[in-house]
Amino acid sequence: MLFREDILRGIAEGRVTLAFRRWRRAPPVEGSSLRTPVGVLCFERVTIVDQDDITPEDVQRTGLSVDELRSSIAGEGRLLRIEVRLVGDDPRIALRARVPERSDLDAIVARLARIDAASSRPWTTRYLQLIADQPGVVSHVLARQADADVAPFKRRVRQLKELGLTESLEVGYRLSPRGQAVLERLVNGQR
Repeated sequence: MLFREDILRGIAEGRVTLAFRRWRRAPPVEGSSLRTPVGVLCFERVTIVDQDDITPEDVQRTGLSVDELRSSIAGEGRLLRIEVRLVGDDPRIALRARVPERSDLDAIVARLARIDAASSRPWTTRYLQLIADQPGVVSHVLARQADADVAPFKRRVRQLKELGLTESLEVGYRLSPRGQAVLERLVNGQR
């Protein structure tokens, strides 16, 4: 589920507490969470509603105008009313800044080896090196250099991000301090 930047700021500030979305598959579970650029959001209550049930107070709680809300929920699928709030920082942010100790470094390198072993060809070191050499370069350029399609390339970079090794920029990516330490180990040390 995507939120506009201004809506995310509103959620972080407590001004936006409600979202409406059309959903075609199973809806998010009450109490589930979503990591966003402003932190982790909790979907406190998720209910299926009719468009006619949306009140003026509901519209105000979304941070949207009536027309913006109407436009955003046009289309097919069940209409969900989602009560949302910020519950904390994204744990990956703290993880990225933490340079690993030797034992942690060994564990991360072993994890990358398992990821590579599960692929048709190793990619983790190559992707880390591409990002290190070209911070802020758009993903389709990096994907072409990695000889990969954009969607699978982005999925793989997200795997590295989950380990705290990369961070997304407005355009492209960069290595985190943690990622730099891991890449140095991969390039200069033994795997």
